[in-house]
Amino acid sequence: MPYFLDPHFYSLENPELWVGIGLVLFLAIVVFAGVPKLIAGVLDGKAAKIQAELDEAARLRSEAEALLAQIRKEKAEAEAQATEMLKAAEDEARRMEAETKAKLEESLARRQQLAERRIAQAEAQATADVKAAAVEQAARAAESILAARLAAGAPDPVLDQAVAQIGDRLN
Repeated sequence: MPYFLDPHFYSLENPELWVGIGLVLFLAIVVFAGVPKLIAGVLDGKAAKIQAELDEAARLRSEAEALLAQIRKEKAEAEAQATEMLKAAEDEARRMEAETKAKLEESLARRQQLAERRIAQAEAQATADVKAAAVEQAARAAESILAARLAAGAPDPVLDQAVAQIGDRLN
């Protein structure tokens, strides 16, 4: 059986009855003073503040996610642009290499032709010098022979024939 149903509980000498009455009076004063409304208002204010902070956090999170998505997009665009620039630079380098190679080959061909011309000129000059020296030598030999023949006064048919051939060969 519950203790508050016992007749001894409602005796004015029972201290537990006075504690219960005091508790009921305290609660009545608290309710009459509006403490529950005050507590509810404070709790509602804190709840509203917490909800505002949660909303702000959600808004900041969505902004951060949008910013992250934008940064990832910009990064992808920058990487694509860098790849295109690298490819363009490689193509330009290949083109310049081909141009330089063609110019080098052309320059080498010109230099080779120039060297061949100079060699041909040097050969022609050397041939001309040798011919000139041979002509001079032949002329001196012919002069000395003619001088000897004139001094001797006797004609030499072999010598005359050799001098005639030298003239033909020199021309």
